[in-house]
Amino acid sequence: MAPVDSGLFDRLERFYDALPRPWARVEEIGSLSLFVRAGEGWPYYARPTLGSHTPSAADIMATRRLQRELGVPETFEWVHETTPDLLAIARSAGLDVLLAPLLVLEPAALVPDLPIPGAKIRYLDPASAGFAGDLRAARAVARLGFGAPAYRAPMEVVENTLVIDGAGPAERDASEALSPDAVRQAQAMFDSDAYVTAVAESPEEGILATATSQRVGAVAEIVGVATLPSARNRGYASQLTATLTGRLLAAGVDLVLLSAGDDDVARLYTRVGFRRAGTACIAQPAALPL
Repeated sequence: MAPVDSGLFDRLERFYDALPRPWARVEEIGSLSLFVRAGEGWPYYARPTLGSHTPSAADIMATRRLQRELGVPETFEWVHETTPDLLAIARSAGLDVLLAPLLVLEPAALVPDLPIPGAKIRYLDPASAGFAGDLRAARAVARLGFGAPAYRAPMEVVENTLVIDGAGPAERDASEALSPDAVRQAQAMFDSDAYVTAVAESPEEGILATATSQRVGAVAEIVGVATLPSARNRGYASQLTATLTGRLLAAGVDLVLLSAGDDDVARLYTRVGFRRAGTACIAQPAALPL
């Protein structure tokens, strides 16, 4: 792993703390801050309170009890290099921890915009009459893409549900419509200029891939990069990432980061212009009961 500037992890901590605050209320439990989303949308997480000491196992257990009471996922996130002792503590408190490669952009290494086969890239417009349908399709692509990782068998039963890795436009279009509240909240987030979603869209097949940026000041994160399983191996994910990153740089962002699910996925992003800088820890309850 290449050395990083001394202020990188401090900037990351301030970014992760600030990002959910406009859209969530904050519950402080010991040395943990639990962000509880206001309204519908992707749920947030608990993470170490900015500037506090390492959370204890008791902090984690108390936070998990509150998460269950509130009906939100028991999810915790932190950067290992910033809070290294939390890994063992989280595991002792009954959490499984994903160690996800954390990458940052080398601006000079960013690949240029290139044509992608059979599709064009566009940005979702919250003022468009078709925004609700576009958002529904993009979220369905993300759900199907993340639900069928490229390394899994072509057909598998997961939690009593048959998952078919060849899912395509038909499965995307079968997704439920979003509620009016969910659409309104997404419009507000997009109108803030802190969130941008880019999609790769085919004239014949519709939206096939998606990626989103979330920004606070001069720091931004690329998240939700996903491709319909039926449209994989066309270069959509990497080019969406590069195009969205270029837009961020042009808008004044000077630090772009992302977390990869594993080393294989991380290698895809290194080809776009990112480098490994650390480890993002994402923790959830272990399979066995406490």
